[in-house]
Amino acid sequence: QLQFVESGGGSVQPGGSLRLSCAASGATLGTIGWFRQAPGKEREGVSCITGSGGITKYADSVKGRFTISRDEAKNTAYLQMSNLKPEDTAVYYCAATLRNVLGSCLITPRLDTTWGQGTQVTVSS
Repeated sequence: QLQFVESGGGSVQPGGSLRLSCAASGATLGTIGWFRQAPGKEREGVSCITGSGGITKYADSVKGRFTISRDEAKNTAYLQMSNLKPEDTAVYYCAATLRNVLGSCLITPRLDTTWGQGTQVTVSS
């Protein structure tokens, strides 16, 4: 069974950067996405990347600031976050995502997703 372990979170000042990692075990990575949940809010999609790495998608709130990538040899996905804002504060999770009929990723978790512990990102001055 595919499982994920997120890491790399921390506390940074506005404008700072962090790189999150999502290590997969139990199967190959496949189409993967990042999600986040802020206190008192529902979990929301942040980004996704196809198995080939050829297609990426981002939520409007992070476009131009976040970059998703993957390393097949390490079976790991990454989320490089730059120019962080206080509103980026949340627990970040990774999960396998759905794909559309054209093979592109959707920033929507699979129905059978079991969420991991996530990694906390706090942006504050």
